[in-house]
Amino acid sequence: MRRLAGLLVVPLLLLSTAACGSDDKGSDSASMKNGLPAITAGEKFGEKPTLAKGEGDPPKELKVNVISEGKGAVTKKGDALQVNYLGQEWDETTPFDNSFDRGEPFSLTLGEGRVIQGWEKGLEGQKVGSRIEIGIPPELGYGAQGQGDIKPNATLVFVVDILKSVTVPKSATGTEVAQENKDLPKVGTNTDGKAPSLTVPKTDPPTKLVSNYVLESKGEVVKATDTVIVNYVAALWKDGKVFDSTYTTGKPANFPLANLTLKGLKDGLVGKKVGSRVLIVAPPSEAFGDKEQQGIPKNSTLVFAVDILTKV
Repeated sequence: MRRLAGLLVVPLLLLSTAACGSDDKGSDSASMKNGLPAITAGEKFGEKPTLAKGEGDPPKELKVNVISEGKGAVTKKGDALQVNYLGQEWDETTPFDNSFDRGEPFSLTLGEGRVIQGWEKGLEGQKVGSRIEIGIPPELGYGAQGQGDIKPNATLVFVVDILKSVTVPKSATGTEVAQENKDLPKVGTNTDGKAPSLTVPKTDPPTKLVSNYVLESKGEVVKATDTVIVNYVAALWKDGKVFDSTYTTGKPANFPLANLTLKGLKDGLVGKKVGSRVLIVAPPSEAFGDKEQQGIPKNSTLVFAVDILTKV
């Protein structure tokens, strides 16, 4: 399951690894501040920072310094966040990754376990609008295996701007829209947070993209540049078999639409209202075409029941 996660083009950062941590103390010097490498340029919120190289032994436990405190809501588990960040190894002078150069903030949901534990713990309880610096020991980062250009057992230092935090509802809501076309799948209208039923008819599939409301909310219209938080059930038209679902893990998916490569799913969401439930039917030309993809047969028509929970 969760095959659709592989259809996103994502930055290097943030595969989950290990467990816990807490604050640590450190000494200051010309290139250190409050026990972490100093920001030597671009210190203000929104500016791309430059970090000094760490001096001495890095902190053995998680350390968080608030560079500037925002005035927004305090983040908590289950919130969808949008952040900008720069990451650098303790003993290096150049970053291994940053979102400032891409001009595209990174989105995550706290508590889902899809980012390293140092991020989960360091970002929780901070105010929106804050800039924080996080020192992350290896066991809360990428551990002994490292990641890409990051060395094994590296202590990581991040500067993170918390741009936005949104509470994620458990279900779509809104006005039920009649599902009168007997040649299209039927989607359940429950709003209890459980997976809606998805029944595919034994007829020939449509040859063009279908995107219909099941529950129509009064939220904002989704744009192609948005990141949406969704729950979904995905099935094959051929036999109605579910091949992917967020409900099996209880963790909604973050879809930065600009990076979503499944055209039919992206086009089916754009223009729909946040808070709604949508039926999307993607013919092969809007899905994977004549190529087999992660166990999905070639020339498959795909069916989705999608709750657009919120956007960040």
